[in-house]
Amino acid sequence: MFVSYGILIIFMFFSDIKIFARITLSPLTVFAIVTFFRKIFNRPRPYEKFATTSVFGKNKKGESMPSRHTACAFIIAMAFMYVSIPLGIAYLIISALIMISRVLAGVHFISDVIAGMAISLLYGYFSFFII
Repeated sequence: MFVSYGILIIFMFFSDIKIFARITLSPLTVFAIVTFFRKIFNRPRPYEKFATTSVFGKNKKGESMPSRHTACAFIIAMAFMYVSIPLGIAYLIISALIMISRVLAGVHFISDVIAGMAISLLYGYFSFFII
């Protein structure tokens, strides 16, 4: 997903600079927003709270809410949606799988991934389709 997003950015840089700016700045903004909220909430991760081991072997403390992986996946899906509806739908499905994997891996609570998804879908809707 992230490699194809890089390809999309390069393609848009050479074909439509306005779309390039939008599909670059919106994800950067969401990344900053989510990072800010993670620092403020500093919520423990499931493997911390329940004293278990992460599937990924992670040992990072806190900053679980909202899920940055989920937020980034969904805002990238929204960028693809802005360029191509069929691609956007495919990437929304991939984003949902990423969201589920974060919970199953024990690195996020369900509320963490829902918050990440909500931030991206709301911001993406307004930045790509309203403004």
